[in-house]
Amino acid sequence: MQLRYNFRLYPTAGQRQALAKAFGCARVVYNDGLRIRQEAHAAGLPYIKDTDLQRRVLTEAKKTPERAWLAGVSNVVLVQSLNDLHKAYRAFFASVTGKRRGPRIAPPKYKSRKDHQQAIRLTRNGFSIRPNGRLHVAKVGEIKVRWSRQLPSEPSSVTVVKDAAGRYFASFVVEAPGEPLPETDTEVGIDLGLTHFAVLSDGCKVASPKFLRRAERRLKRAQRALSRKQKGSKNREKVRLRLARAHARVADTRRDFHHQLSTRIIRENQAVYVEDLAVSGLGRTRLAKSVHDAGWSQFVAMLEYKAARYGRAFARVGRFEPTSQVCSACGVLDGPKPLHVRAWTCQHCGTSHDRDLNAAKNILAAGRAERLNACGAGVRPGLALAAGGEAGTHRGAA
Repeated sequence: MQLRYNFRLYPTAGQRQALAKAFGCARVVYNDGLRIRQEAHAAGLPYIKDTDLQRRVLTEAKKTPERAWLAGVSNVVLVQSLNDLHKAYRAFFASVTGKRRGPRIAPPKYKSRKDHQQAIRLTRNGFSIRPNGRLHVAKVGEIKVRWSRQLPSEPSSVTVVKDAAGRYFASFVVEAPGEPLPETDTEVGIDLGLTHFAVLSDGCKVASPKFLRRAERRLKRAQRALSRKQKGSKNREKVRLRLARAHARVADTRRDFHHQLSTRIIRENQAVYVEDLAVSGLGRTRLAKSVHDAGWSQFVAMLEYKAARYGRAFARVGRFEPTSQVCSACGVLDGPKPLHVRAWTCQHCGTSHDRDLNAAKNILAAGRAERLNACGAGVRPGLALAAGGEAGTHRGAA
């Protein structure tokens, strides 16, 4: 399977200037290609092929005085920027024709030089890792890398990213072999929430760290300071960087928490089941800030790829499964319950339930049903004795 490995870069002042030039050239080539295709579409001309567009935007454009400076950066960067435009158009056409599932994708848009996050991508002929541990980028030089771990294989491409906080990263795409872990007998269902970030079917409850809420006061102070600075001034740029670093610290802490928790769950369980939540829909409700602060989608994506890498089973339970309404002891549908109801008692068997723990147990049962259905395995508890008033045949019953 293909994975991305990210490492921090520390370019010198001259290398930062060369990277800024590469970012700008890649953006100009992308916008030129988009403009030519849009003009051809407006004129009623047929769709311009990828090879013809590359010839016009790169080969012929470099011979003109207006675009002669494109030769100052690696041609690999420019070609990959055009490839991004081709992929964006193909994704748009597949979405319009119905070949691509999911929400509709908008047509490609122009890139702005005012974007604070920029990136370039290079294939094998545009970069190399030197014996001294530095990353050599064509027409930029050898950049210092902070290696936190070794790459499992030779990278096929690298993306050099400058984020809004002014930090530089190298994102390598590598082919990572599977590393199956020893098999275990435990399986777990996970109910994701806001009061508790995750409740496991074995009774474990993971408190919600609420990284954004905890940093909110510091972020508000930095945001107010930014709004007071004059646009275009150096002081405004300094405050903008301070605000961006504060946001980056929140995102990094949340990502580290997700990595540690997902790794622990995958190592301890042979099968993991989670509910397929409609995060995009929940992000439009009054709970939007708390939903985005939790980062459920990122956490579930980590569980999925780590399960595939370490030989674990992973499944998503349908979002319309009534996990909060069904008694996990007897399987009777007890009816919908408002969010403020955190504990309830089954009217059929009398079992008292914690709302989140009961949902996690139902997710486990539903996941087992989907995974073991072909084997005819049982996923619910055995039949229980009926109450006295329910046993037997009532006199006068039709």
